[in-house]
Amino acid sequence: MSHASTLARPAAGEPGADGRVRSRPSPACTALALFAAARLGGALVLAAASLAAGKEPLTLLGRTWDSRWYLDIAAHGYGRTLRFGSDVVQSDLAFFPLYPALVRAVSTVLPVGGMTAGLLVSWLAAAVAACGLYALGSRLHGRAVGTALVVVWGLLPHSVVLSMAYTEPVLTACAAWSLHAVLTGRWVWAGALACLAGLARPNGIAVAAAVVAAAAVELWHLRHGSGRAARGPWAGAALAPLGWTAYLLWVGHRTGDPLGGYFAVQRGWGSRFDFGRDAVGSVRHLVLHGDRLDVAMSLLVVAAAVLLYVLLLLDRAPLPLLVHSGVLLLIALGGAGFFASKPRFLLPAFPLLLPPARALVRTARARPWHATAVVGALAGLSYAYGAYLLVLTDTPL
Repeated sequence: MSHASTLARPAAGEPGADGRVRSRPSPACTALALFAAARLGGALVLAAASLAAGKEPLTLLGRTWDSRWYLDIAAHGYGRTLRFGSDVVQSDLAFFPLYPALVRAVSTVLPVGGMTAGLLVSWLAAAVAACGLYALGSRLHGRAVGTALVVVWGLLPHSVVLSMAYTEPVLTACAAWSLHAVLTGRWVWAGALACLAGLARPNGIAVAAAVVAAAAVELWHLRHGSGRAARGPWAGAALAPLGWTAYLLWVGHRTGDPLGGYFAVQRGWGSRFDFGRDAVGSVRHLVLHGDRLDVAMSLLVVAAAVLLYVLLLLDRAPLPLLVHSGVLLLIALGGAGFFASKPRFLLPAFPLLLPPARALVRTARARPWHATAVVGALAGLSYAYGAYLLVLTDTPL
């Protein structure tokens, strides 16, 4: 059965020859299986491409670019700094602690090395994130859309990152279940997961912003409705930014600059918030002089993200989803440095995929073969581009 036809029909029991109902896998299990199949297909293509180029597939997935920094932190703690002249000072304090802590925990409990532990953490987190996407999408628009959301997320051009020893799967897992907790009124869970998201990545602050915004609106309604303020929204709003804030203050303490230390570390990497000036320069260079494929693809992905955010606004998506995606998009657009990494920064902005997921379900119900072609095209692009990023280009991912 194709992915598209699966999206169009919910799982259900059916009677067998003896009259008994034969149960099918739950829709959530089906969505997770489709996600696993999507990423396994990408891994097989990557393995074939890497072996043809004389490279080791698992090394590409487990020890590429930022992965090496995270694994070094997991093994030895913080304290590594590389200097390239007077302006470029790369410190491992730029990397948030949740992922290396999880890697260290896994390598301590299981008889595996750091790279294997890193991949296990990422793969498990990606599965948890896929379940969270399904839960969120099905709550808002039904099971078919929840499944489609998971499939589309697993087949994005940069979805190879979801199979790597990177932090995006961990952040997305925390974000998906935190936003789901907000929509179901479980404020303490929402705040605690947002706190963890803030320990996962710098742009994890987007989850805290979503929880705080939703809590503020809830408290306003409660005050102007019943006149009483519930404790739940207050607790969620208080917990949400703690992880992100605590790490920035800790880095500030380590560097001797309590409020600006972390941002100084980021500037040493060439990363800063310049309101999009650097991004505009990259686009201008691409248009006037041409550039690498990864830069052109990054521009297309970012432009598509802006369009999808407009569609999300027009669909009147819940406020937490709008705030979460909006903050991630703002950080990606306004941040300077590593233009080719911007699509990776947007992987946790999964609410942007709700409009295309709904469109895919409508197409699957009306014209299944068209939907199958769309899914096939997404898979082909995702697999080929993922192999290109890891095997053929040397651009930091």
